Amino acid sequence: MPLGEILTEEKSAKDFLIEPDLKTVLLQLLPHYLEVEIRKAILEAEASEHSSRMMAMKAATDNALSLMGDLTLEYNKARQQMITFELADITTAREAING
Repeated sequence: MPLGEILTEEKSAKDFLIEPDLKTVLLQLLPHYLEVEIRKAILEAEASEHSSRMMAMKAATDNALSLMGDLTLEYNKARQQMITFELADITTAREAING
């Protein structure tokens, strides 16, 4: 048969021989296929859970760092205010003594 005829010839379901019969093949393969699909769903669920946990931990870390920065700023402002008051007290006391 020339190559052109092979390429243009359409194949029908009758052109294929399946041994053992189709029912036996499906009965053998279907349990394996279902097992693979269930395992795939479980693994995807676990991956999704890990991803969600990672995102939550990143958000918590970012929030903690932001809070730490805000608290450090407040602490430094309060400390600077106390230093300013102490300097003002020292200056006022010196002026009172030298007065």
